[in-house]
Amino acid sequence: MSVHTSLIAELESAIKVGTRDRRVETLRRVTDLFLDSTDRFNDTQIDLFDDVLCHLIKRMETRALSELSKRLAPVENAPPEVIQMLARNDAIVVAGPVLAQSARLTSKDLIDIANTKSRAHLLAISERTFLEEDVTDCLLSHADGEIANKLAKNAGARFSETGFTTLIKHAEADEQLVKKIGLRLDLPLRLLRQLLMIATEAVRSWLLLNAPLKAKGEIERVVTSIANELSSETTSPRDYSRAQDLVAAMQQRDKLNEAALLSFAESQKYEEMVAALAALTSAPLQIIAAVMRSSRHDGILVACKAVKLKWRTAEAILKYRFSHHKVSDVELVQAKADFIILSQIAAERTLRFWKARAIGTQAD
Repeated sequence: MSVHTSLIAELESAIKVGTRDRRVETLRRVTDLFLDSTDRFNDTQIDLFDDVLCHLIKRMETRALSELSKRLAPVENAPPEVIQMLARNDAIVVAGPVLAQSARLTSKDLIDIANTKSRAHLLAISERTFLEEDVTDCLLSHADGEIANKLAKNAGARFSETGFTTLIKHAEADEQLVKKIGLRLDLPLRLLRQLLMIATEAVRSWLLLNAPLKAKGEIERVVTSIANELSSETTSPRDYSRAQDLVAAMQQRDKLNEAALLSFAESQKYEEMVAALAALTSAPLQIIAAVMRSSRHDGILVACKAVKLKWRTAEAILKYRFSHHKVSDVELVQAKADFIILSQIAAERTLRFWKARAIGTQAD
């Protein structure tokens, strides 16, 4: 075969001469020859190019390999072993193009590379036009926020329920990720509800305005359902008598303290949590109950700061006061910043004002 003889002769000459420039020039010539007729080569001929190129690239510098990777990445029948070598190169400028584009890489290849290579390699894989569920599961097991966002935006990425659940977990601290996930038409209904539960009101409104027509109706239905549940939870009458008796008994035994309040909050014992905070602040129960029902976090922060409670306790109260609404990490970050800024004196003054106003209202 004349092509075979010519390639082998040129390869042997390039290796014997040994100069970098000669090897680079040979690599370009062999690559050009392959790309000029790639649609006419059979498997045997492709194997020949594979063998020649594999010998050459073992001696090539990163710059030449990067150029080769860019040229071969979009070629469907690129030499398979060469693609494998390029994809597993530690330098992302070499591996990146084929990881993002090459059809020669299987899901098994991508998973192996994702498990053994750098974050940059994962980002490149995340850009592929199609990703199987097992690949996205693997990527998400190593993912940070940037990788999660890139995957969520990739219309060709497929996700298992586990993958979507992991994405939503990342979204608790990332409003942009909530938006990207919310726009996906393949998000299961159960997980759409979970996503919207952690979304802020602003993000829910954004999704209603920007969602595709096919998804908009379902998003609106879930948002309305969540709003109704929250409204019911905040307006339904509650009986605090048993909780007040329990808290009073704990006070008598000197057992009512911050640890007890934290325990009530983390156990989601709502009535006991309200009664305990009212007792610790010496405020009328109706004041604390009103603060708890508010969608704002200011009142809770004031009550907690006024009696020198730690952020952990205030955070637990914010997290668990609504059973039908999960406070997002973004909201908690803002609340913590507000809690730190709020001075003890300002909190005590505000609490005194609340008490005085309550007494005045009762007198009227």
